[in-house]
Amino acid sequence: MMMTMLHWRQTAPGIWSATAGEPSDFTPLGVLEPAPKVEALEAMGGTEPPFAWSDVQITVNQSNMIISFPLEEEEEIYGTGLQFMRMNQRGRTRYLRVNSDPKQDTGETHAPVPFYVSGKGYGVLADTSAIVTIYCGSTVRYEDSKLETVKDRNTDKSWRATPVSSRVEIRLPAEGARLYVFGGPTTEDAVRRYNLFCGGGTLPPKWGLGFWHRVPTMYNAAQALDEAMEFRKRGFPCDVIGLEPGWHTKSYPVTYEWDPGRFPEPSVFVQAMREQGFRINLWEHPFISPEASIYQELKPLSGSHTVWGGLAPDYSLPEARELYMKQHAEQHVAIGVSGYKLDECDGSDLTNHSWMFPAHASFPSGHDGERMRQMYGLLLQKMTADVFRREDRRTYGLVRASGTGASELPYVLYSDLYDHRQFVRALCNASFCGLLWTPEVRRAATPEEWVRRMQTVCFSPLAMLNAWGDGTKPWSFPEVEPIIRHYIRLRMRLLPYLYTAFARYRHEGIPPFRAMPFAFTTAERFREAAGRLAEGEQVLNTTDGAYGKQKAKEWDDQYMVGEDLLVAPVFTGESAREVLLPPGGWYGLETGLRYEGGRIIRVEAQLDQIPVFVRDGAVIPTMRAASHVPGIGEPNELIWLHFGTAPGSGWLYDDDGETFAYEQGEYAWTTAQVTASPAGEPELNLTRTGASIETFDKVSWRLGLSKLPQES
Repeated sequence: MMMTMLHWRQTAPGIWSATAGEPSDFTPLGVLEPAPKVEALEAMGGTEPPFAWSDVQITVNQSNMIISFPLEEEEEIYGTGLQFMRMNQRGRTRYLRVNSDPKQDTGETHAPVPFYVSGKGYGVLADTSAIVTIYCGSTVRYEDSKLETVKDRNTDKSWRATPVSSRVEIRLPAEGARLYVFGGPTTEDAVRRYNLFCGGGTLPPKWGLGFWHRVPTMYNAAQALDEAMEFRKRGFPCDVIGLEPGWHTKSYPVTYEWDPGRFPEPSVFVQAMREQGFRINLWEHPFISPEASIYQELKPLSGSHTVWGGLAPDYSLPEARELYMKQHAEQHVAIGVSGYKLDECDGSDLTNHSWMFPAHASFPSGHDGERMRQMYGLLLQKMTADVFRREDRRTYGLVRASGTGASELPYVLYSDLYDHRQFVRALCNASFCGLLWTPEVRRAATPEEWVRRMQTVCFSPLAMLNAWGDGTKPWSFPEVEPIIRHYIRLRMRLLPYLYTAFARYRHEGIPPFRAMPFAFTTAERFREAAGRLAEGEQVLNTTDGAYGKQKAKEWDDQYMVGEDLLVAPVFTGESAREVLLPPGGWYGLETGLRYEGGRIIRVEAQLDQIPVFVRDGAVIPTMRAASHVPGIGEPNELIWLHFGTAPGSGWLYDDDGETFAYEQGEYAWTTAQVTASPAGEPELNLTRTGASIETFDKVSWRLGLSKLPQES
């Protein structure tokens, strides 16, 4: 065993890097090759390193390398990817392997990211395609042991399985990895620097933020069109219809080719749907059927093991990527298909449901199955995104495996797991690592569960009903159909606000949906507010065995949408809940009730309402609900809404909504400033900068509101 030192250098304002060992170039950042947003990073300014570089330790032996970072006693640890079981990872060991069945609290997940963010306001990343284990204060070195922490479990009730540790240890492969430290001073600043270093956040096409519906597996063209038109008849907005495995000639493994029986004229079908305002999204997975036209060409470019009898192509090879992309461009994108659902690129290891090439599989590039599995989701996302970029068209889709550097990729994660609370927690956790997550709706046992799930998904990065298995519709429970229609239409009304939040993700690295620690300037203020008792409550804190201390609730069941909206989902069986409000005044978006923030409140929430709060002084851009997202040239009214009595500002970002012209400066920002007139009445001033973009043909406003106006 050998101890050594790392040489750290500053690579951008507030970002430092070091190379440990001789790492491979087959890493997430090596493959994605993101272009850091240098100007945005420079605009953030510099900051001091979060710790002395001499406090970073490295230990090397024959089988692995351990990088050790200092950890203060009260530090929270967030991140490590799409985690379902908890938000604060302090005291836990995270084994970061791609896995479609993360049912235990091990760290395995659809999107493991060896990037952790400290409540102290910094982040640490290890860029590698190997499986990484992060000990988030779950180990104690001998030299750090203290006699007073050694206790008798039989007699001392303060005994804990995990003593307080002073180190985070990262276990890397023996070859090492490239390491990065992202400075703060806040948690949000560290995450922003990470996202900007990875190219910024994705900016989806406007239609991607509308409502999505996936039809049953074996639907044909006529059935899909009929179901889409039912949305129009019933007054439900919908922008995307997703086709499941049955559109292929063969699936499991797949051909990527249209079935001539169910879809005799694919281009006619796609065009007919487009004329009614619907985009088409195609389901697929990576494993190629022997009956696919590209099978023979890809066979020598594929791995040693098959999945369901299909090839597992080596998409680290340019030749394999070009074959895949050419086929998709000619047979899908050229006829108007708008995107993909990239399924089963993660793998399962359940005893009774195991599938995926093994870790010892070999690939023509020389990579093994372990690394290829870790990278497969990223490779598929990049290939499909590049197909659309070549056509100057933005896409937005679904993926079941992702990882480091994914913020720029136009994909949202989803899962076959189906726990509502875990889905909300995953939405929170995604915000720490440049990931997006949809708590998609598939089914429900009762009308109540149906409403609660649909309310949540309408306030998420991708609002979708996935009816592939049982054919459910938004109107499947007639007694609550008006509630479902209301929230889908409410999402449509908020689309200018949502699109602006994604623009800030793109240009400034600010996650559009984010966990509650982002809403507080320091971890201390978050802890202080989170630890207060709600009125009438006697016990709020719980004991966490990982710390051996009393700690406040994590508040991983609520989240921010943009700067000014807070969403607090309600779960089946509940009619009230506690909500942690950041400092300042807040209004119930649909109730008009005013609350003072910086504390915990308790709110009633009958079935027809999800608690959503808007900041006092917020200026929110909205529009009228339409059957689908209007394009340039379609009637579209912009409505500015100012809430409360405080002066405030809001922003609107706009571009053509579909192409990459915004990367050449073809976009506009509008600042809406509300101030008090000499008579004390609020006044709105609009300032526009940038290109001449005319998405809206009419602009109006309402000032001093206490709640969202009814649809007119």
